[in-house]
Amino acid sequence: MRIVIAEDHPMFRNGVRSLLATTDDLEVVGEATDGNEAVKLAGELEPDLILMDIRMPGMNGIEATERIREQYPAIEVLILTMYQDDQSVFTAMRVGAKGYVLKDADEEELLQSIRMVGSGRAVFSTGIAERIMHYFASQTPQVATGSHGSGAEDAGIGTYGPLRDPSFTELTRREAEILARIAAGDTNAQIAAHLHISAKTVANNVSIILGKLQVSSRHEARKLVEQSRHS
Repeated sequence: MRIVIAEDHPMFRNGVRSLLATTDDLEVVGEATDGNEAVKLAGELEPDLILMDIRMPGMNGIEATERIREQYPAIEVLILTMYQDDQSVFTAMRVGAKGYVLKDADEEELLQSIRMVGSGRAVFSTGIAERIMHYFASQTPQVATGSHGSGAEDAGIGTYGPLRDPSFTELTRREAEILARIAAGDTNAQIAAHLHISAKTVANNVSIILGKLQVSSRHEARKLVEQSRHS
């Protein structure tokens, strides 16, 4: 299996590389120190799997994962991080990561996780898996069964009220998530922090959203959401 390591800490990156070098079936073909480099290497090297840290300079691992999964869907991503908060876990899952393992995992667990994700199976550290099970067990049947509606519906924008205007059906899941935050009054910086993406990506999406909704400002977009809730 051909692997790219995306990790900005040299000592940890070297440790993972040394561990993989002890195996016969896992080969490190490239190393990235930030998200931009990870996306670049994904296109150049076409690895089977990328071991992705979340917190890196420049583009973070969440945004890099989203771009890689959109542009190179055959490449699997396994998150390897010290962060285990719910927001990081579920955002990583939402953008297409197949697994989520903590950096304190022992060597055998990490190797097993890499092989599982590389073969197309999902894997999570024990504590992460328990929280995921608890999360889905607490959802309503409609959410738990994963209905396939518009991007606005799939993104849970119904939390802010049902959106009946047909223009909302044109939104992608990411655009619907950003619109929901706009409707809640968040700034671009707040949206970027909440969704683990860059402020520039938020700004680009906001422009697309305004165009699809045929409105000229965030204020008009919020008004449209409010009108749709009460229609």
